[in-house]
Amino acid sequence: MSNVLEQIKSRRSIRKYSTEIPPQEMIDQMIEAGLYAASGKGTQNTIIIQVTDRELRDEISRRNCNIGDWEEGFDPFYGAPAMLIVLAKKDWPNRVYDGSLVMGNLMLAAHELGLGSCWIHRAKEEFETEWGKELLRSLDIEEEYEGIGHCAFGYIEGEVPKAADRKSNRVFYIK
Repeated sequence: MSNVLEQIKSRRSIRKYSTEIPPQEMIDQMIEAGLYAASGKGTQNTIIIQVTDRELRDEISRRNCNIGDWEEGFDPFYGAPAMLIVLAKKDWPNRVYDGSLVMGNLMLAAHELGLGSCWIHRAKEEFETEWGKELLRSLDIEEEYEGIGHCAFGYIEGEVPKAADRKSNRVFYIK
């Protein structure tokens, strides 16, 4: 089996991380993998925001926790020290699909690099707020974007979860 197929089979969502931020070279490799994701008509209508600033990371965590209606102090990012936020142009019909492909590439790249990752939702709700829109403006992003997801990532702390058995009766053949 090729290395890509093995990586797909062995990747898991990680929910416990060390506080150490991976080096920028590794993050750049993840970002590059995300930028090479397939996109409808080759439009490349997605963007990625890297967040390694601890203060901003914690602010996003607090806002995400409020959206998820969890009790104060819960970290929906499971302690991951860094995140890559994927957004797609709001007026693009394939935005969710294209952004999902970017997210998949980011998580597979993290795994290939020996990092853990987890897709964290509620980016859509975050970037619909005035706070989210202001964050985009602060980065000189003027077009309207919809949040697709956060790829929380970092060094894995503890054991990697085992894969669940694959459910049966999920493939049908017409030959």
